Amino acid sequence: MVDRGESAPAPFRVVFVCTGNICRSAMAEVVFRWFADSVGLGAHVVSSSAGTGDWHVGERADHRTIEALERRGYDGTRHRARQFTSRDFDENDLVVALDRTHDRILQGWARSEADAAKIALLLSFDASAGAVRDVPDPYYAGPAMFDDVLGMIESACRALFRQLEPAIRTAV
Repeated sequence: MVDRGESAPAPFRVVFVCTGNICRSAMAEVVFRWFADSVGLGAHVVSSSAGTGDWHVGERADHRTIEALERRGYDGTRHRARQFTSRDFDENDLVVALDRTHDRILQGWARSEADAAKIALLLSFDASAGAVRDVPDPYYAGPAMFDDVLGMIESACRALFRQLEPAIRTAV
């Protein structure tokens, strides 16, 4: 976990990154936070999201994202899009790209080996994803695609959280 010089253990911080931060990464932020909250570790995990582009900065998540989240019992209404900055490398323990394009962009923005070592693809944590590495962008599709993408994100976030949970519990 990023050392902030505090006496209490710093929370584990993860940022999810997609293109505009209104669909995939917004979903992942909400879902990952739900996993932490559901096992009583919400105070020890910070989940955020950002986009590689600035097209939607300040906007709410896409209405289809919010609706897909609501259908599964999540609340995505508080989300506001923002763009990833170099400060995100400093403030997060893990930078999770939603597809290989985002991974390449983030690797290019990494200022050091330490920054680059924080970057991972979301689906790389989910064995059930098989050879699939990219969470598809549902932006130009209908509501059913948003539901499908949310299912992929839930499965991968569950796998990621299960991997991180023992270390988070040990740190608290």
